[in-house]
Amino acid sequence: MRVAIPEHDGRISPVFDAARELLVIEMLNGQVVGRNEVAMQEPESLSRARSVVGLGIDVLICGAISRPLESMLESAGLTVIPRKCGSVEDVLKAFMADELGQDAFLMPGCRGRDRRKRERRHDSQPHING
Repeated sequence: MRVAIPEHDGRISPVFDAARELLVIEMLNGQVVGRNEVAMQEPESLSRARSVVGLGIDVLICGAISRPLESMLESAGLTVIPRKCGSVEDVLKAFMADELGQDAFLMPGCRGRDRRKRERRHDSQPHING
């Protein structure tokens, strides 16, 4: 499994759409077997989504993310875990222990909000493969 976390100074970048570095973690049988930092230079959502998909990412753990970009990634088969904050190492440990749902990792101002319950308009989103 490949997990990606946008990183800035050892913490999750606050906004994935503007993140400049992506930490890609390769996991096998619940253990980290590799890590790689990837520069993110694509300012436009469709290009950014294509780049992430091209890295073979299975799970993206991030802070804020725009709805269109989140929808594009999910439609390509990625699991997006948004609205997370904290040190990359703490978040990764919590993910591996299935404890990422703790309030300590929720971005400030996001408590009680679940944007997934709102209606989305997937049909108007650009497709990554096209």
